Formats: sequence, C-alpha cells, structure tokens
Amino acid sequence: MNQVSRELTGRERQRIRKLVASRCANYDREYGCLPLDCDCYMFGVCHTNSALCRYFREAVLPTDPELEAVFKPVPTQLKACKVCGRKFPANGKRVYCSERCAMQARRQQTAVRVRRYRERRKLK
Repeated sequence: MNQVSRELTGRERQRIRKLVASRCANYDREYGCLPLDCDCYMFGVCHTNSALCRYFREAVLPTDPELEAVFKPVPTQLKACKVCGRKFPANGKRVYCSERCAMQARRQQTAVRVRRYRERRKLK
C-alpha cells in the first residue's frame, strides 16, 4: 500500500463516531461493541493506516463516500519501461523496470556511442 499515513483530523474522528453511533449494528450506547464486549475501538482510530473494524469497513463506511476516500490507498502511477514496455510503479527518476533492462539499455547506448566515435575517427 502506497498511501502516506497521516493523522486523522478532529472532524474526521467526529464523523467516525457519528457513523458508529448511528449506523453500526454491532454498537450499543450502553454496552459498546457487542461482539467484543468492550468499548468500540473505532473511537480510538487516529491514523489513516489504522486497522479498521471489519464490519465498519464493509457495511458502515461505504455510506459516507468522503470519509471512505480517506482510508482508500492512493493509486500509484505506472510507467512503461523504455526497453521492454512493461508497466511498473513510478517512484523517483526510474526509467527501467529492472536491472536487466537497465543493463540492456546501457549496452545499446554504449554501442551507439562507440560507433559514432569510430566513424568520427575514420573521417579524420
């Protein structure tokens, strides 16, 4: 997952509490989380990469698309390798998908460079 973890804002935490209290079938104001027999741990979620309650993630969170987007991973951009054309995740200045493709490209560039050098020497 390539999502940058960040702390939830107060507004986002407030919306989570409101969703749990109003829509979660496993939550009771008097007893808390019924299956776990304790306080709902969704009230303590502080970061975007925190583990979410399975029921909350699958049944309650989709009712609020804006809040759901906070917990979805950011899609990574894909680049095409300049040698083989295979797609790979773009990170930094990488141009080739693997060391093998990088070596092959380096060999081709060296061959072109040496060929040009020899042609220039031949003309003199």
